Amino acid sequence: MTKLVASNKSARRDYDVTETLEVGIELVGSEVKSIRDGNVNLKDSFARIENGEVFLYNTHISPYAQASYLNVDPLRVRRLLLHKNQIRKLYSSLSQRGHTLVPLGIYFNERGRVKIELALCKGRRLYDRREAIKRREIDLEMRKAVKGKRK
Repeated sequence: MTKLVASNKSARRDYDVTETLEVGIELVGSEVKSIRDGNVNLKDSFARIENGEVFLYNTHISPYAQASYLNVDPLRVRRLLLHKNQIRKLYSSLSQRGHTLVPLGIYFNERGRVKIELALCKGRRLYDRREAIKRREIDLEMRKAVKGKRK
């Protein structure tokens, strides 16, 4: 059983998710405590491959109040933990135009480790987003109609 701490709802709206990965993240102790309290924001976050390593940008983890002088910059760049073959595979996928790495959620796994659900995504155009909203509304109406006929 995993405990979802935060999710990036705008990522599923703005991107078509091609593939997802569960990755670890390199954190300081006070950041882990702050994440346990739910003080994390994934909005506008993205990952980038640099020098054979994957880094997470624009993730805001609020400073932990009881840590005082041990707190670090809330928007610092954090390293993601992946195997080399996973990084190679992602690098080859990212070379295609329009693909990017976006975190979808942050959670604690069964062992109590902080994990990030990282997705390989392709950006949607504005008209694609509108089309997805229409499709979702039509599906919802169909489900309501079917549910109403059963009664």
